[in-house]
Amino acid sequence: MVTRSAKPAEVEKHWVVIDATNLVVGRLAAQVALRLRGKHRPIFTPHVDCGDNVIIVNAEKVAFTGRKVEQQVYYKHTGYPGGIKERSAKQILEGRFPERVIEAAIKRMMPRGPLGRQQMKNLRVYAGPDHPHAAQQPVTVDVGAQNTKNVRAQ
Repeated sequence: MVTRSAKPAEVEKHWVVIDATNLVVGRLAAQVALRLRGKHRPIFTPHVDCGDNVIIVNAEKVAFTGRKVEQQVYYKHTGYPGGIKERSAKQILEGRFPERVIEAAIKRMMPRGPLGRQQMKNLRVYAGPDHPHAAQQPVTVDVGAQNTKNVRAQ
């Protein structure tokens, strides 16, 4: 038996759309990170980008469990001494770029380094229901139907 290693030219990338309405952020991020890395495929190779292109729509309608929407804190630094800023998940979701909550959760589940950065470029997150990638004919994946814990009823 021979272990087969995929080469970048052999990888066939697919386009996937996920509707994030009422999905739990952490569970959604875990499923998306799995697809971006390509671990759902039998030809998975750790050092090759063999994942799919993932489109997430309705990012502003994601859900948190418990009191995480108020307690989850996101930090950024301005670059100046004492310039650390913090915002809660609720502030970000109600702000101008609600998709950053999902992007941050997925980024933290991806490997650090050049390959992880390359795989993150295959992610597109949109706050509303529309996306400009209809020409790629993406397939819809229902993450909520995979497990009842993935969906949080509002």
